[in-house]
Amino acid sequence: MDRVQLVLLGLPILLFCSDVVTLFAPQPPAAPKPHRHPQPAAGAFQPGDSSPDAADSAQLAVDGPGSGTTVELKFCASCSYKGNAMTMKRMLDTSFPGIHVVLENYPPPFPKRALGKMVPFVQVGAIATLMAGDQIFPRFGMVPPPWYYSLRANRFGTMASVWMFGNFAQSLLQSSGAFEVYCNGQLVFSKLSEQRFPSEFELRELIGNRLSDSQIGKNLEKDLVLDDDVESTHADLSVSTDRTN
Repeated sequence: MDRVQLVLLGLPILLFCSDVVTLFAPQPPAAPKPHRHPQPAAGAFQPGDSSPDAADSAQLAVDGPGSGTTVELKFCASCSYKGNAMTMKRMLDTSFPGIHVVLENYPPPFPKRALGKMVPFVQVGAIATLMAGDQIFPRFGMVPPPWYYSLRANRFGTMASVWMFGNFAQSLLQSSGAFEVYCNGQLVFSKLSEQRFPSEFELRELIGNRLSDSQIGKNLEKDLVLDDDVESTHADLSVSTDRTN
């Protein structure tokens, strides 16, 4: 083979090696999140203040209504859904302070992943056959078929087409088209089922309904118990005052 053929054969092999390294390389570790010290809000509970109302308000100010709740946004990374996921994460962080939002890639099914990893091998095999088919077919006791000579007549265009369609097929096989939302491990929205993205208002309402059963509901229950205690205390005081009179 001449130098041009060597270059044309070496370039796909180099790209193939880079694809293999990208496919099988481990994911980089996530960057550690900076530790933030919560700042007490105005009117929050201060040391020395024994008021139960002040203690409850301080607990709410530190934890936030979303404390103890984890929301997982699992999206298709190869579909360019990361921007939507980041927008939803910012909205949830603003709407429910203290909530923990996790962004994860939603992988396609295993058969699609396996086929996607086989595409680079098919690409290199097709290009190698196109470049050196005169030596490959006779080794297997075969005569080069007519379509081989037709493709080799325009081998540069054929190689470009093989590589382009191979990359397209690989991208298609690696995409899942998913945007799944989980709240504390329970599925609250599925793009795979609904065939659409959730709106910010809809997602805020779905997460808010889940929070009403957890942290917010507990806070409301505490407030109701405190109100009942205060009312009973006032009633006892009024009864004792009437008896004294």
